[in-house]
Amino acid sequence: MLRVLAVDDEIPALAELARLLRQDPRIEHVSTASGGVRALQDMVAMIGAGERLDGLFLEIRMAGLDGLDLARLVAGFPRPPRLVFVTAHEECAVQAFDLEAVDYVLKPVRADRLAEAVRRLEAALPAAVAPAPGPEDVIPVELGGRTRFVPRQSVWFAEARGDYVRLHTVDGSYLIRMSLAALERRWSGAGFIRIHRSTLVSARHVKEMRFDGGRAVLQVGTETLPISRRHTRQVREQLVRQFQGRPPVAGT
Repeated sequence: MLRVLAVDDEIPALAELARLLRQDPRIEHVSTASGGVRALQDMVAMIGAGERLDGLFLEIRMAGLDGLDLARLVAGFPRPPRLVFVTAHEECAVQAFDLEAVDYVLKPVRADRLAEAVRRLEAALPAAVAPAPGPEDVIPVELGGRTRFVPRQSVWFAEARGDYVRLHTVDGSYLIRMSLAALERRWSGAGFIRIHRSTLVSARHVKEMRFDGGRAVLQVGTETLPISRRHTRQVREQLVRQFQGRPPVAGT
């Protein structure tokens, strides 16, 4: 999943670019900066905090510090993000590609054209090896000044709620700031299955799959969850594969 920074000193253009980027399932997080100087400050802060930044989507013509100058400064970073220029100025394309930009998108930005830029950005990055999720994997949840660590194995299912995910467990539910796509990637090897565009379930807590009024549903913990028609066959096959040859899990 990608973490990117969108930069433009025109606020409406920046808001639209960020909106389109957040709709792309390959992008985990979108930060914004209203100008080159602010973007440089934000990136320095990210480096100091140890945060990863994969891509920079930036306008060229900006007051103070323009996109080309910002790109030259970024090239000196220890791990520079890859560059995608998003601009109304087509005459700067040669300079942009001289700076090893992975794409050059002209405004007004179309969703399909931006999706292609994201694909090129993803392809330009070195392949990352995702750490294997272990039994100790937990999600920290802030609760009134306290931090509770929710074990992955206690989660029945997760629901998308905008930019958040609600985790449902035997002890209650918890809201975390994370996309469902990011959570699915993190727990994909631990028996979590997408049953709906907004729902991810733990196979270990599935009690049964049945048809209710012509619609497939899962009994997960004490909850009954609908399976979308497009996911029904895939969910059944995944559940069968999940439990074939697997010994019973104590306490489930």
